[in-house]
Amino acid sequence: MAELVQHWWEYLLLFGLAITPWLEVFLVVPLGIAWGLNPVLVSIVGFVGNWIPVLLIGFFYTQISRWIKRRRARKLGISEEEALTSGKKVTRARQIWDRYGTPGLALIAPAIVGTDIAALLALAFGSSKRWVMIWMTISLAVWTVILAVGTFYGLTYMDWWMR
Repeated sequence: MAELVQHWWEYLLLFGLAITPWLEVFLVVPLGIAWGLNPVLVSIVGFVGNWIPVLLIGFFYTQISRWIKRRRARKLGISEEEALTSGKKVTRARQIWDRYGTPGLALIAPAIVGTDIAALLALAFGSSKRWVMIWMTISLAVWTVILAVGTFYGLTYMDWWMR
C-alpha cells in the first residue's frame, strides 16, 4: 500500500492510459513494470483500466453501435448495415468468431484488434452481452497475467534495474 501512496501519480497515469481506447494492457503493463512499479499493482490498475471500457460497451452497446454505424457510413460512403461489418480487422475477427465463437474471439482478438473493439465486434456478430462480458473479463485477466509475468521475468532475465 505504501508503494501506491508513494507513487500514486504514476499509477494514476497508468490507469489513464489503460482506460483510453486502443491503449491496451499490452502497452500499460509492460510500461508500468519497466518503470519499476510493483507488478501486482500495475496489473490490477491495467486490468481495471481496460475492463471499464469493456463494461461500458456492454451496457451501452446499442447506443455506441448506432453512433459508430452512422459515423462510418458517412465517412466511407457505405450503408449503415455495412458499417460495422466491413474492413480488414472486422473480417479477421469475424473468421475467428465463426470458427471459435465468443470464447475464441475474446481470447484471441485483444492481441489483434484490442479488448474494446473485440467486445464491440462480438456483440455486433450476435453474441449475448452476458457471455461477451464474461469472456472478455476472463481474456483480459489472462492477458494481464501473461504480460505481467512475461515482462517481469523478461526484464529480470535481462538484468534490467528495478526499484
